[in-house]
Amino acid sequence: MANTLLMPKATAVWLVDNTALSFEQIAQFCKLHPLEVGAIADGDSAQGIKGMDPIMTGQLSRDEIEKGEADPDYRLKLSE
Repeated sequence: MANTLLMPKATAVWLVDNTALSFEQIAQFCKLHPLEVGAIADGDSAQGIKGMDPIMTGQLSRDEIEKGEADPDYRLKLSE
């Protein structure tokens, strides 16, 4: 079974609100367009969607987020 991100928009909402990742990084990880991530950050998109913590669900590690925050060219990897 292929690993896929559960609830990508809810995950993007959480990442926008709780990390210093770039919109590009969040978009790539969540399989969204960077403009959509920008709209989430501006409050124009995903209104009413509660953020889902990918660390709590085991889909992403804190170390992986820290790597991404330290290097804007880093691409986040979904946990196994």
